[in-house]
Amino acid sequence: MNDILLVMTNLPDRDSANKLAHLLIESTAAACVNILAECASIYRWQGKIETASEVPLLIKTTRAAYLSLEEMIRTHHPYELPEIIAVNVDSGLAAYLQWVAQEVTIESLPITNVATKE
Repeated sequence: MNDILLVMTNLPDRDSANKLAHLLIESTAAACVNILAECASIYRWQGKIETASEVPLLIKTTRAAYLSLEEMIRTHHPYELPEIIAVNVDSGLAAYLQWVAQEVTIESLPITNVATKE
């Protein structure tokens, strides 16, 4: 198993999605962020069924940078409870996965939030 994660979150509009994507890349918490087309989300919130238009982000990062990345999303996300889901990348093009690992640099991230390898 490698240490690459695919993190997903949704934002309420393209502007906030662009801002968060740029922040994650500029901070080196992520190697790549895909901003997908707007989608419809249907969910239960505080006992009511809600419908919203959202812009999904697919974020490629490393396990070592995950906690810092999560904190950045939580700090800069407009939702009270943002969706943040991390999925292990068990396989993929080796050269691409190496590129992700090289581009994510934990040295510039807040050390108190950096996940350590087990």
